[in-house]
Amino acid sequence: MKALVYDGVETLNFRDMPDPVAGTHEHLIKVEAVGICGSDMHAFLGHDARRPAPLILGHEAAGVIVGGNMDGRRVTVNPLVTCMSCDACKAGRVNLCPNREIISMMPREGAFAQYITMPDSNLVTVPENVSLAEAALAEPLAVSWHAARLALEALHPSMKKRALVIGGGAIGLAAALALKAMGANDVTIAEPNPARRDYLNKTCGQVTLAKAEGQFEVVIDAVGYAATRAAASACVMPGGVITHVGLGEDTGGLDVRRMTLQEITFIGTYTYTAQDFRDTAQAIFDGRLGALDWTETRGLNDGQNAFEDLRAGRVAAPKIILDPWI
Repeated sequence: MKALVYDGVETLNFRDMPDPVAGTHEHLIKVEAVGICGSDMHAFLGHDARRPAPLILGHEAAGVIVGGNMDGRRVTVNPLVTCMSCDACKAGRVNLCPNREIISMMPREGAFAQYITMPDSNLVTVPENVSLAEAALAEPLAVSWHAARLALEALHPSMKKRALVIGGGAIGLAAALALKAMGANDVTIAEPNPARRDYLNKTCGQVTLAKAEGQFEVVIDAVGYAATRAAASACVMPGGVITHVGLGEDTGGLDVRRMTLQEITFIGTYTYTAQDFRDTAQAIFDGRLGALDWTETRGLNDGQNAFEDLRAGRVAAPKIILDPWI
């Protein structure tokens, strides 16, 4: 098969790789659409020691099962594989499984490839009226669904649900869509890139700011740098909630004194539960997350250029979807 292989810092090559072989209770999947995630960019830039080269990146995938009694079944892929026997898994918090694996991190190669294998339990059937490019958004949307759910569950019931999302990439836009689907209708996205801000306004119908300012009951930091954490600390109201989903840099930015004196809740969020993933997929299928027309599609063989364009800020769309068969 052909795959886009991370061969070193800022180096991706579209080349032949061995075909994957499905194990027990697994399916071979022909990948039809796979998104570029921020974590893929971190690896591309050499910032993720967990993803050493050479490695096939990519974990936001949808495709069609090949062979077996499920041949032809259209599926979206939950890339987290967990043990299902630890305390976290038994409690339904599979994202906290100490033995979790994710495709795009060894020992599981990723989905920037024409084929992958996945356990049956990680697959959600996609109805015919939903495109596989839309279905591939289930993974990043689930990240934001999880973050939005935790924020609203932690918010005191006496407080309004005005929300600020910092960062207008796929995770930020998805957080805004999830918040609205959960009943928080007053949502603003802070996005400094003027081209992306214009895209969010005109194509996605979102309310945006050039920088984070104002006061909000809920703030979701979808970037995760010291500067955005500082902005989140300044913009959250007393008694409000910050959920932190971005993984930009490790330290700095939080105003811990203000958080302590004004009883501000801070929640770090990582991926999603299996139920979050299923709920997100169903929300896509039901249309509750709106028209998912805010992507740009390119061939997997153009992956190097796609990463370079994203890094340079030349992409207005919040998400690039790669097609392994163009």
